[in-house]
Amino acid sequence: MRSGEIVRVDALSQQGLTGSQNPVDYFGAFGIKPEEVLPDAIAFWETLPARRAANQNYGGGHIMTGPIYVKGAEPGDTLAIEYLALDTRVDYGFNGTSPTSGVMATTYPGWRAGDAPLDIPSDALTHMYRTGMWRGQEVVHFSDTIKIPTRKFMGTIAVAPPTGEFVGNTPDAAPPATGVQSSTTPGKFGGNMDNRDLTVGTTLYLPVFQPGAQLFMGDCHSVQGDGEVSQTAVEHSLSGTFRLSVLKNTPTELPWAETDTDWIIMGIDWDLDRATKIAVEKTIDFLGRTQGMTVAQAFSFASLAVNYHVTEVVDRTQVVSGYIPKSVFTASRSGSRRTS
Repeated sequence: MRSGEIVRVDALSQQGLTGSQNPVDYFGAFGIKPEEVLPDAIAFWETLPARRAANQNYGGGHIMTGPIYVKGAEPGDTLAIEYLALDTRVDYGFNGTSPTSGVMATTYPGWRAGDAPLDIPSDALTHMYRTGMWRGQEVVHFSDTIKIPTRKFMGTIAVAPPTGEFVGNTPDAAPPATGVQSSTTPGKFGGNMDNRDLTVGTTLYLPVFQPGAQLFMGDCHSVQGDGEVSQTAVEHSLSGTFRLSVLKNTPTELPWAETDTDWIIMGIDWDLDRATKIAVEKTIDFLGRTQGMTVAQAFSFASLAVNYHVTEVVDRTQVVSGYIPKSVFTASRSGSRRTS
């Protein structure tokens, strides 16, 4: 693509498409008819034996679409990704609730010996939810009396990372044998950030590390709360429309985003406390560069006006996002949607 052009991506949820069972049979067990299964979902599943024989199972459970090569993007630039539209491709999605998944998992940093699993029977591990229109808006039909408005987003969106650098499950993890970054852990390249506010109307900024930026996306969701505490959201195949623009000679250290109302500054680390610290440090830096604040002023402002959300806590590295409200700034100091 060229900078400024628009791309539409038909992405697949991994639910039911990466196991040994044919997706028609898998979904059929939940009452989904064969004609409701996406043809490209079946086509992807049929490629699995050849992929695995060629050692192309790179780690992480997600189906990624990409790379999208943007002409002119070079290391030291920033890729701006404007979210123009997101649509559900089918009217069903899935959520998982194992007794020891998400923040209840024995691999979760907060787990301690003796922590009891949740009391969840084996027949309640996977939940299929239908979506549809209700009172003028698209909702997840959680139950007959509970309707959750959809808030669609790509859980994973990333550029190609720096050569030879990998983010593993722990700070000292060895590089993967495949030489390919897993889709599980987010990092400075973006990735599995699971930020529910990376949706229509948002612009995401990612640093460029490789020629063409090489954008990937997937792990699509129709709705999720901050934290994604059970390990999954409503995993749901989506179509997305995005404008991709290269900001030349505009270095970006970590992913950040903005909406009409907020600048969103992200901190990412294996430790939740460190992720919070990083998010605050980057907030202070941002306010100094864009609003002319001193370090002391910015630190004070961050405590008074910036809301820090625990965006995602279940993908090894954890994401904390600081929301800087634009409404408190006068027009003369409002900054720009193009400032990294």
